[in-house]
Amino acid sequence: MNQLFEKLSGRSPDRAFLAKASTALVVAALLIQLAAVAAGGDAAAEQVSQPRIAGDWWQIASDPDLAELTATNQQPVDFAIWQAADGAWQLWSCISGTKEPRNTRLFHRWESASLTDSHWKPMGIALRADAKFGEKPGGLQAPFVFRDATRFIMLYGGWEDICSAYSTDGKRFERQLNADGKVTLFGEGSGNTRDPMVIRIGDVWHCYYTAHPQNKGADYCRTSRDLRSWSAPHVVARGGRAGVGPFSAECPFVVELEPGQFYLFRTQRYGQDAQTIVYFSGDPLDFGVDRDDGHFLCTLPVAAPEIIRHKDDWLIAALLPSLKGIQVSHLTWEKSGEPHAAK
Repeated sequence: MNQLFEKLSGRSPDRAFLAKASTALVVAALLIQLAAVAAGGDAAAEQVSQPRIAGDWWQIASDPDLAELTATNQQPVDFAIWQAADGAWQLWSCISGTKEPRNTRLFHRWESASLTDSHWKPMGIALRADAKFGEKPGGLQAPFVFRDATRFIMLYGGWEDICSAYSTDGKRFERQLNADGKVTLFGEGSGNTRDPMVIRIGDVWHCYYTAHPQNKGADYCRTSRDLRSWSAPHVVARGGRAGVGPFSAECPFVVELEPGQFYLFRTQRYGQDAQTIVYFSGDPLDFGVDRDDGHFLCTLPVAAPEIIRHKDDWLIAALLPSLKGIQVSHLTWEKSGEPHAAK
């Protein structure tokens, strides 16, 4: 800068001039970056792989018969899909709006020999809430199942807390009790703690979930090495274009597509106007809190998605727009550039 000034003016610049010039250059660079974002959305959205629903949907579950607990307005909502020890595919869903006392929710299950089959076989009610174990009456919500060595672990909502159960065959689950004889792992104290999902990053388990203390929705994460002792909560996503309403951060689901590349699927709306926003981050504990800068990636017209990787295929399961069943489609990842620097 000194040489350029001398060439143009014929004299040496003073320190005050250099300081002002440097500040002006920094401001100009920031304005250029802001203009790029305004012109084309978040820069990150053009540089990383984006999820795309590929092909037609097939329906795997319908509104189930719950015998005396069946209600006209009941709906299959948050669910889990996994493969049992014998290879059979399992689907458990929270059914809301039933005649189950108090909070109207229970778990129903289906089974299929193939993930790509339509209309899986209904297998009946799988689990009902029991207050003696710390679950609120009719308050079972959002099961999620994963494997840890030879065991299948299920985390689920008990209305105010995240609870756990385990299985050796992936079909029959027993509640996993703590020292107080309860199934409770942790909760946020208020705000209907629910919708857990778990991913192992390195040798640390990360449990993502949602709650809305003070009626303000957010996605949280706690970590553990043994699945019993969990860290303090960390808010990983809140606000931004998804809003801060109590249902603005529903059904968080995190995928690590490549090492260090994390995607958060976060639902805001259900039904015919379903919406899930997808965020990208190099940090699994930060997908944008009260901001979207550098994290917003795209929007999908689905609710409560679960992302499934089976062999070399990616699939996405979601609720029907009618909210009377669950559907599956294939998922692709379309890359439009090199991943941006981790944020």
